[in-house]
Amino acid sequence: MPNIEAAPRRPRVWIGLTAAASALWAVAASAAELQPRTIAAFDRYVRITEARMASESAFLWVDALPPSQQSRRRSELQQGAVLIERLTIREGGKEIAIPEGLVHHWVGLVFVPGATVDSTLGLLQDYDRHAEIYRPAVARSRLLARDGDLFRMELRFVMKKIITVVVNSEHEARFDRDRPDRARSRIYSTRIAEVEAADTPREREKPVGRDGGYLWRLYTYWRVVERDGGTYVQCESISLTRDIPIGFGWLIGPFVTSIPRESLEFTLATTRRTLAR
Repeated sequence: MPNIEAAPRRPRVWIGLTAAASALWAVAASAAELQPRTIAAFDRYVRITEARMASESAFLWVDALPPSQQSRRRSELQQGAVLIERLTIREGGKEIAIPEGLVHHWVGLVFVPGATVDSTLGLLQDYDRHAEIYRPAVARSRLLARDGDLFRMELRFVMKKIITVVVNSEHEARFDRDRPDRARSRIYSTRIAEVEAADTPREREKPVGRDGGYLWRLYTYWRVVERDGGTYVQCESISLTRDIPIGFGWLIGPFVTSIPRESLEFTLATTRRTLAR
């Protein structure tokens, strides 16, 4: 009787990951459609957020904390921490509903000893080099036009967690420097298109607003202030994605909800490391 060896048993973790990846690919392949009411609700969320920003007396979010917390947080920053907090904007005490979508709202802050506002703005505005500086999150970058403090640029983002999602995007950035020791900017995405089969001969853009829904809008607000022998760099990020399909919360939820936070943390940490050089 021939000696037949049993096929090696695959670890359950490997099987579980494979099944999860297959399920995630199935959801990614099914298009989500960005609805007008989703856009309207997101725009309303942004208007309320920007009204809050305009009314704030504190320039950095840590400046609004109680004195004892301010001291502790600044100490953490000066030791190299990246501080990240999730934000939720309410209207009349209630959360703002985003039908068929999710808003991801985060604020982050770093401190760079020895850096200046000038050096920080030089980095943030160097869009032709962002693919070099922020790789692998940014695969391509190019400045399209500049008119004084108004910039238009295109970026290719790569988001990876079990699956890889690639999007081509265009943005408009407006910078404002109201004092020598501080500056701020507002950056709006103006076009986001998911890319299928990226970097292959079959590469193509999916129709805008009819894709996997992993990034439909991205608005960021930067604040830079020179203080304490260095520069504080803050970024507040508001992004819009699809909602989580029924039955896939255990799988899609971590991807959709964790990417915005991780992207902000990576961007700030990379900014700090680059400026520190």
